[in-house]
Amino acid sequence: MSLCLLQTRSLLSVFEEDAGTLTDYTNQLLQSMQRVYGAQSEMGLATEQLSRQLLEYEKQNFALGKGDEEVISTLQQFAKTVVELNTLHSELASQMADRMIFPMIQFREKDLTEISTLREVFGIASDEHEAAMVKYSRLPKKKENEKVKAELVGEVAYSRRKQHQASMQYYCALNALQYRKRVAMLEPMLGYTQAQIHFYKKGMDLVSKKMDSFLVSVSSMTQSIQAQLDSEAEAMRVTQRELLSMEDTVYMPDRDPVPVNRTLIQKAGYLNIRNKTGLVTTAWDRLYFFTQGGNLMCQPRGAVAGGMVLDLDNSSVMAVECEDRRYCFQITSPSGKTSMTLQAESKKEYEEWICTLNNISRQIYLTDNPESFFLPGGVQSSISASQKSSSTPEPEDLIVPGTPIQFDIMLPASEFQDQNRVGGRRTNPFGETDDDCSPESDDSLLQQVFAVRFLGSMAVRSGQTQEVIYEAMRQVLAARAIHNIFRTTESHLMVTSSCLRLIDPRTQVTRISFQLQEVTQFAAHQENGRLMGFVVEGRDWSEGTEEGEPSFSAFVFESNTEGEKICYTISLGKDIIEAKKDPEALAQLMKNMPLTNDGKFLLLDSETGFNLNEGRTGEGTV
Repeated sequence: MSLCLLQTRSLLSVFEEDAGTLTDYTNQLLQSMQRVYGAQSEMGLATEQLSRQLLEYEKQNFALGKGDEEVISTLQQFAKTVVELNTLHSELASQMADRMIFPMIQFREKDLTEISTLREVFGIASDEHEAAMVKYSRLPKKKENEKVKAELVGEVAYSRRKQHQASMQYYCALNALQYRKRVAMLEPMLGYTQAQIHFYKKGMDLVSKKMDSFLVSVSSMTQSIQAQLDSEAEAMRVTQRELLSMEDTVYMPDRDPVPVNRTLIQKAGYLNIRNKTGLVTTAWDRLYFFTQGGNLMCQPRGAVAGGMVLDLDNSSVMAVECEDRRYCFQITSPSGKTSMTLQAESKKEYEEWICTLNNISRQIYLTDNPESFFLPGGVQSSISASQKSSSTPEPEDLIVPGTPIQFDIMLPASEFQDQNRVGGRRTNPFGETDDDCSPESDDSLLQQVFAVRFLGSMAVRSGQTQEVIYEAMRQVLAARAIHNIFRTTESHLMVTSSCLRLIDPRTQVTRISFQLQEVTQFAAHQENGRLMGFVVEGRDWSEGTEEGEPSFSAFVFESNTEGEKICYTISLGKDIIEAKKDPEALAQLMKNMPLTNDGKFLLLDSETGFNLNEGRTGEGTV
């Protein structure tokens, strides 16, 4: 509803601009007609000016000029006709007064004046509604007087109904004006031309043969436009009757039956903003706010466009207790130097504003498919729960609710592995490892390095489906947004045919490593191609069993390249492991892949500039 209100306000300003332009043009056209009527001795000059004025209609740049093409072409034809009849005009005062001047004056005095009157009525109704909402907003949160509250609620409902009725009448008149202006432009010229034909038989005998069909088409066009106007007016009258039959509860605040939408990435509506009026005094102003991209905008009454109030990217939005007012929340900039306190009109608006601003703060609006952030696995679905496939696992089946998430790898590898219960190898703080996964000791046919940023890891229930990776991505991203964790550390992910290693690019210390056989699943995000993750199997000896129970952990990363490339490299490493069991299969695999001079698989240029042999920056192909 808030977005519809924003669109209505924008359209209203366009319609009012169009009506103002039409009024100016109508006055100019009427002056031209009156000169033709009154200036008998200067008939030639008057008709010439009329012809020029008709051509000016095309240059008016009406804000709602769509559908005027036929009118423009018709007026252009009329302009040519006026020039041809310039030498045949005589005094036709009575005919011109009845068939040319009167319709235009009637259009100006009736239709255009009605627009001006309805605009004033609409403005008065809007002011009354504003005053009622200001009173209602001042209702105390404590010690509510039910009688006073009931009176204010009734006053708000009455003012809203009155404003709604005035706005519907105003909007109907503006819509009807778009049809009436076409008739008003064509009808006077039709009468003028027919009068000329009637009084100048000899002159029109020469012209009427090529004018008859044209005039018939103009008459048909005006009748068609009038029929469209009648149909539109009837439809609007039906809508008005339906609105008038609604209960007062529809207009009452805090009575909206629509549930709260927590996935919005744009919103608009009225909010009360608290402003300081002194050292310790404050005042509340009711203004119209809306979001545009990553900015919070405000449009004062009477302004053509809104202005930016605050950049919402990485801002903090939270509910606050505010003096004697309800539904208050505060927005704080990332630096903490700028903050503002706002009040919503209802509980639903209060919750939706907080959710929307938090979603924008997470910069979800910048993604190709924002809806994917609110759905498991990034897959957009509009079906109901009863229509979902029974084979799709629920989030609770993939990850235990309340599972803790680790957002950074700060500990030595062995301690990190104990926390996540996976089978990684121990790495000490000096970069020395006790595994066989280092480039010096590894005779791997595959060594590929990717620049990645670790987003988070968590224990999962299963490692046999990619759905668990999608769910882990969703929970990690949601947790980062909720806790305002936006900082990430870049690392180098080395993929070989035996293991995965996460390396600190500054110290070349291996933060954590996994045997490739322990990676049970890996996948890239289906919508955000830079996100990828994998599941690692380990052993949990907490139950006291000899071999330990299988345990699984999911790791989520953001890469500089497409996540599919990392997944393809991991898949190739697993293929090499299987191919090593059969020399013929390994030979066939190497035959089908391009190799470097040292016999390793050539996949793509190293995106990190990491030299695998020397552990420093260099050209480093794989």
